[in-house]
Amino acid sequence: MHRFAVFALTSLSLLAIVPKPCAAQPGAVPPVPPVSNPCPRPAAGSVVSNPPSLFSSDGVLAVRFSYQHTFDFANRELFCFMTPDGLQGPTLHVKPGDHLVITVTNNLGPGSGSMGISGPNCGASTMNSSSLNIHYHGTNTSPTCHQDEVIKTTINPGEIFQYNVAFPENEPPGLYWYHPHVHGIAEHALLGGASGAIVVDGIEDVQPAVSELRQRILIVRDQNVPGTPPPQGNVPSWDVSLNYIPITSPTDPNANNFVPAILPMGAGDREFFRVSNSASDTILDLQYVFDGSPQVMHVVAIDGVAVNSQDSVKPGGPISVTHFVLAPAARVEFIVSAPPHSVQLAQLVTLGINTGPLGDNDPQRPLATIQLVGDDSPSIGNVVPAFKSMNTKSKRFAGLASAPVAAHRVVYFDENCPPIPDPNNPCTPMQFFMGVVGKPEHTFDPNLPPDIVATQGTVEQWVIQNRAGENHEFHFHQVHFLVKSQDNFETNGSVQSPALTGQYLDMIQVPYWDGNLDHPYPSVTVLIDFRGPDIGDFVFHCHILNHEDLGMMNIIQVKSPTEANNTNSESHAVAAAAKPSTRTSPAASAETSPDALEIADRVVAPATMQQPGGAGHHH
Repeated sequence: MHRFAVFALTSLSLLAIVPKPCAAQPGAVPPVPPVSNPCPRPAAGSVVSNPPSLFSSDGVLAVRFSYQHTFDFANRELFCFMTPDGLQGPTLHVKPGDHLVITVTNNLGPGSGSMGISGPNCGASTMNSSSLNIHYHGTNTSPTCHQDEVIKTTINPGEIFQYNVAFPENEPPGLYWYHPHVHGIAEHALLGGASGAIVVDGIEDVQPAVSELRQRILIVRDQNVPGTPPPQGNVPSWDVSLNYIPITSPTDPNANNFVPAILPMGAGDREFFRVSNSASDTILDLQYVFDGSPQVMHVVAIDGVAVNSQDSVKPGGPISVTHFVLAPAARVEFIVSAPPHSVQLAQLVTLGINTGPLGDNDPQRPLATIQLVGDDSPSIGNVVPAFKSMNTKSKRFAGLASAPVAAHRVVYFDENCPPIPDPNNPCTPMQFFMGVVGKPEHTFDPNLPPDIVATQGTVEQWVIQNRAGENHEFHFHQVHFLVKSQDNFETNGSVQSPALTGQYLDMIQVPYWDGNLDHPYPSVTVLIDFRGPDIGDFVFHCHILNHEDLGMMNIIQVKSPTEANNTNSESHAVAAAAKPSTRTSPAASAETSPDALEIADRVVAPATMQQPGGAGHHH
């Protein structure tokens, strides 16, 4: 369902949150001047090539970005990170232990809706509709000022800011990405295309199966459909693009004249596809098809972590699938084979998504048509380095599955409308909640204290429920989580996403609740890893950015063990909500239960955790 987020001062008010004071900005650095002809976009049907790449040297990758905008033929506002020599959204290659130093100048024009930000500030003390910051999505980096901090960091038009992001020595090699993350305008920036990939190099030494394969960096973005026709049939809620090549859509709901990009492959080749769903709102379900027949994709890594890699001294085996659900902001890396000459039509497609009665229209459509070419084609992509020796340092999450659990919590997605639309009482969701059982339900408000306080060095088990009538996409900043189970999907008319259970992610989809009071909420159960060194305030939210902009985000504070032992201000556990018997909002049963707040102050043993409706886990 289309909803248009606006920059709402009333929803943000003054930012009075309590992260650690931000360090002073580094000494004066020269601005990055605007680049002429910013944000260039290829024509529909163009040949896919890898984005331009920049590589670290001697432990540092120093990049200078000009943040700019323009308008296209359909009057859509485009945004981009441009280097002084005209590269748009380059792929940033680093190694574990490197520093990524980005100097960025916000070269947008003056914004509207200026509002003050209470200190301590990281950058500007006001924000507006042209403000900027950068999130280093999926990286296990620090939430401190000048690193991956998004709550307090603001770069306004004409301002210069320098990031110095320290990648840990045990950062898993894989695919990550970067994008703006200013609450209230994140969707607009992503629909405009302001994003790029980050590759932590060295995956060939974690999974030798990719050694010396041709690799593709494939970034899917989305944007408004020209003319904003009603989404129905094959007219999607959002158009998509592949490496900025637009995949144009039909104007007739019953037509099928999508125009995909062209992806050249060498006959007989096996290639390594590294795909980022960098869309703001669009869910993907990737499939590789020959003449309509699904082909096997050998999944090597998900969300930057090689599959089955963390608890074994040997390389984990790839996971074979015939489709892969890729939530907005998620990444998947897989091996495929080029089609034989006998195949008439080979394509990378995204299958149709049932997003729920309140969700968007994400129809099946092709992303790229495979074209066989000679091995010397200039568009065919570069090659993964050769395997050298097994990397045993990047097992950042080793032992998570068997680690003691310090706390059990239930969090949930909710909206201000019932999950099943009532034609006699129309309701457009405009309030979106990232709720915590035992806490009052609220939209994101930085003036409130964090709803959850955790302790560095611990592991927590979370159940993430969807109490709304559309799919939601859970993202956790700074850390990864281990997926234990996907629960109650089938009861509500959905299916579990393949290849995710048992893997380490920073993104996962929780499909819609069907509104049947006899059905438990769809949910996922995860172990969240706070054993790393990071402390401070950061966020978890739905990564459909329209939902995040409209309030579906919350703050967690991670304290050092010493600090945590000196305060009793926060519970360390919550219990699951019971299945609702009456409903004024999807969370009514938990929030109005007389014992809800009392339960939230108790540690709950795993045996006492119950799912709404009493259903068991699906593993």
